[in-house]
Amino acid sequence: MRVLVIEDDQETATFLKRALKESGHVAEYAGDGQTGLDLARANAYDVLIVDRMLPKCDGLAVIQALRTEDNRTPALILSALGEVDDRVKGLRAGGDDYLTKPYAFSELLARIEALARRTSPEEGSTRFVVGDLVLDRLSHKVTRAGEAIMLQPREFRLLEYLMKHAGQVVTRTMLLESVWDYHFDPQTNVIDVHISRLRSKIDKNFGNPLLHTVRGAGYTIRDSAH
Repeated sequence: MRVLVIEDDQETATFLKRALKESGHVAEYAGDGQTGLDLARANAYDVLIVDRMLPKCDGLAVIQALRTEDNRTPALILSALGEVDDRVKGLRAGGDDYLTKPYAFSELLARIEALARRTSPEEGSTRFVVGDLVLDRLSHKVTRAGEAIMLQPREFRLLEYLMKHAGQVVTRTMLLESVWDYHFDPQTNVIDVHISRLRSKIDKNFGNPLLHTVRGAGYTIRDSAH
């Protein structure tokens, strides 16, 4: 699970990042609301952990902005404000759960794992579509404009992950962890090689390129014709 922690208290953020990593998850950190909003817009996360009181842009405003843009990444709100009205306000702003400080990390972990299971539609999806490119997980087939495309198993997993996060920037770290199951950078060009092969198969003979390199950030797959 990939988690974005939006928390202005450095000690709390450091603890959460370490504890999430020890629990087998990947955690990134933003120290203010605006940075958190920018990261949530640019990258794919399974869950957001959002402190309510943040500099530059408070936590509820961050979530409201994402929901307005139809970003449905589940969000757990952390707050010292624990009255019923405060919790209701947080949930009505678009939060999926609300945890009052102080809290036990075991409860926080259980809550975000439940959110990821409950609200992650891609886990149950069997078909992904980007433009005229179609990937079917059940039949393990890929077509573009009705033409069958033959992919190697790793290429299929790579394309599946990209299409699962269509329109979002997918970083090299995300690909290494999700497609290759590496939790370190092997310092090889394995991603570049597979991206090049995949691009030649899904884009080379078609007029509208779908797989794009985002310089300095990663890759994204999107239908740029629309």
